[in-house]
Amino acid sequence: MTEPGGSPGQFVTEVGVVGLVGTGVIGKGWAVRALSRGWEVVATDPAPGAAESLAAFVERTWAAVTALGLYPGARPDRVRFAESIEEVAARADLVVESVPEREELKKEVAGRIDRALAADVLICSSSSGLLPSRLQAGLRHPERYLVAHPFNPVYLLPLVELCGGRLTSPAAVAAAKAVYEELGMHPLVVRNEIEGYLSDRLQEAMWREALWMVNDGVATTDELDQAIIYGPGLRWAGMGTMLTFHLAGGNGGMRHMLGHFGPALELPWTKLKAPPLTDRLSASLISGIDEQAAGRSVAELEQIRDRFLISVMRSLRPHNLGAGRMVADREAVRLQAAARRWRPGVEVGAPLELYRTQVEPDWVDYNGHMTESAYLTAFGWASDALFRFVGIDEEYRAGGHSFYTVESHIHYRREASVQQELFFTTQVLGVDYRRLHIFHAMHDRDGRRLSSTEQMLLHVDTRAGRAVPILPRPARALAVVEQAHRNLGVPPEVGSQMSLDGRG
Repeated sequence: MTEPGGSPGQFVTEVGVVGLVGTGVIGKGWAVRALSRGWEVVATDPAPGAAESLAAFVERTWAAVTALGLYPGARPDRVRFAESIEEVAARADLVVESVPEREELKKEVAGRIDRALAADVLICSSSSGLLPSRLQAGLRHPERYLVAHPFNPVYLLPLVELCGGRLTSPAAVAAAKAVYEELGMHPLVVRNEIEGYLSDRLQEAMWREALWMVNDGVATTDELDQAIIYGPGLRWAGMGTMLTFHLAGGNGGMRHMLGHFGPALELPWTKLKAPPLTDRLSASLISGIDEQAAGRSVAELEQIRDRFLISVMRSLRPHNLGAGRMVADREAVRLQAAARRWRPGVEVGAPLELYRTQVEPDWVDYNGHMTESAYLTAFGWASDALFRFVGIDEEYRAGGHSFYTVESHIHYRREASVQQELFFTTQVLGVDYRRLHIFHAMHDRDGRRLSSTEQMLLHVDTRAGRAVPILPRPARALAVVEQAHRNLGVPPEVGSQMSLDGRG
């Protein structure tokens, strides 16, 4: 049984260098996720061309993790290929094994890692179904060995299933949980060791049923995918299976659901034993998928997948559901780490330059340019950077205070395209005891102004729903910034009025 509790104290949880043994699809995914977190990667794989393949993968997928948001220090070039497992072990604060899913191979590799690695460094296998008790047998330090099963694409999907074996220390599970949370993931502890863990067992049941339906001519591969895409798949992203069935019971919830639909469990609706994978079934599956792919390569389909996954995760963020919570947490950690802070006596920039970003894929329209709403989103992040600068952060908002925008005027000068680098300057035009008047300008990397916004914000008590005075520390900081910006003059866009000059 894997204990969810325990103290991580005896194992390394401050990771700066992650060691990767095996750089197939999963190992490459771990590399990109670690690099996007700002960690260094040292990897090894005996396959010919493995180093070049990893470099190409990082280059190809970097746009996706950039769109999701990079942590401070994140660079795609912080990866080094090592000649041996022992060289990886000598440098790593965490070792992740992602070699092919063969038990004897994984045991052999685990033994080599274990012999070369400091005793307080975790060994995590990316196995998708093998029992960790069998994999850790014979290790000198089996207490620090566990499975950390990710999901493809690893660099985007946040779930990682943690499964310890009989000899795994609860402290190792706790340490792994802390490490993967730091990596921006959702670690889910598997309480009882079982083949396939949790998610893969659920997926396998559906996969076997799908094979039967193709085998029996009930449906094509495309029809089965449609059955998920347009129905339950949309629900599962935010609620999963159990909560969805709870809602199916109406006001009576799961209790009514079980009483009303329970008898259906006796009906012959599923065949959980997979059909024989005959040549005919294989041909049906392959031809069906070829038709669905419609000539698009795997790389093209991967890019489509990555874009929609990011959009789905972002769409869940305002609802604080599922992966949307992870997006919000990632943003908070990333922005908090990158934030500059006002300190008394330190010179204030005039104007301030606090926020940089790239145009994200879901910010552009059918013309390939940023949408009107995306400009407002980007300026919102620039405001957030100002708030953090003066001390208005998660802790401040948790205390029941924040700024609300009450008026905003945007001027558009030039279009911005996907992945274009942007930086923002901020000028405080005025501040009183509860109002803040600011001006943001958006620039490209060469300093050309693309857009600007003038905004009026009101400080509020979020619980009472009314305007209240700004608390002392941010009030003092804003007053200092306003004083530093007085010599900048008022930008010509401020207070402008839209008209046709009297023409009818």
